[in-house]
Amino acid sequence: MKEALFYKTVETRENRKPVETCPEGIPDKGKNRENLGKTVETMKTRENRKLRCNLCNHHCLIADGKRGICGVRENVKEKLMSLVYGRLIAENVDPIEKKPLYHFQPGSLSYSIATAGCNFRCFFCQNWDISQRPKSGGDIPGRNVSPEEVVASALDSGCKSIAYTYTEPTIFFEYALDTSRLAVRQNLKNVFVSNGYTSTEALDLIKPFLHANNVDLKSFNDNFYRELCGASLEPVLETLKWHVKNKVWLEVTTLLIPGKNDSKEELEEIAGFIKNELADYVPWHVSRFYPHYKMQDVPQTPLESIHNAYKIGKEAGLKYVYAGNIPHENSENTYCPKCKEVLIERYGFTVTKNKIKDGKCPECKTSIQGVDLTP
Repeated sequence: MKEALFYKTVETRENRKPVETCPEGIPDKGKNRENLGKTVETMKTRENRKLRCNLCNHHCLIADGKRGICGVRENVKEKLMSLVYGRLIAENVDPIEKKPLYHFQPGSLSYSIATAGCNFRCFFCQNWDISQRPKSGGDIPGRNVSPEEVVASALDSGCKSIAYTYTEPTIFFEYALDTSRLAVRQNLKNVFVSNGYTSTEALDLIKPFLHANNVDLKSFNDNFYRELCGASLEPVLETLKWHVKNKVWLEVTTLLIPGKNDSKEELEEIAGFIKNELADYVPWHVSRFYPHYKMQDVPQTPLESIHNAYKIGKEAGLKYVYAGNIPHENSENTYCPKCKEVLIERYGFTVTKNKIKDGKCPECKTSIQGVDLTP
């Protein structure tokens, strides 16, 4: 976190460091505060002259003229403003496999958008230049694009979905919600790529329009989340359970960082949680770390660690385990969990072959879980 933040101790389990929250917030250094963004009518409560933002599990209490941990939600004269509504900082056409979502419309394109900001402060963030920029206060970068324009661009680009990604979609939730509502009217699906810190209230609100989510399970150690991300583990676990319970397609990604979250014991805990608390069909992507942001001194993940994690997932009983950030390996492919036939063959983010027929393996007729798997 930037030094301008003020921290408050919240209720935690014994012997754990407090999670950073934002009772006062990041001071606004911009101009024309009344014209900063869109007034937020939901996901807030009033406490004296401060506003409690209930969009994510930080539940920031924001004083007038200050911003929440994300740096993009501000109390302006007792009105909660989204400073990033319609302010795109990234806009691309991506393969859905890049999210990564391997069991959701494989081989399709997804119109991918993001605004600046994030409610985490991960030391290893790959997109830190746009996710962390608003936390120093000041004006928010981006260009004005309406939800209608996003949907039109997605259709024009031949995409089957819109992905809210690159930064944390929770922090531009109202924009994502309005866009997703329009998208479903045009037979487009909506997917999140998320850190899993969205509040249950927000998830319930977007549920009718959200079709899939790839959620990072960064570690199974609460201290990792507190020290390296500025968050805590338990809300992420509850978010993961919410998706399975509410039948929103879920895939899980763990970035393996040498010496931080790659021990055999921790990987077994993660694989066991997915198998026992979620479902054995939930895909687990174990991804290779490359030095980024504040962790330039940490080496890239050894291939052996990725292979070990893949093996641990399989031994735990997970049907679908994938290795990420190491293209051209067989662990990118989707195999039938029963007869081991190669069903979807991948080369990087490209699907080169898809043999699934009517959602089943053509050889043994085993059902393969996912969304729109048949080409």
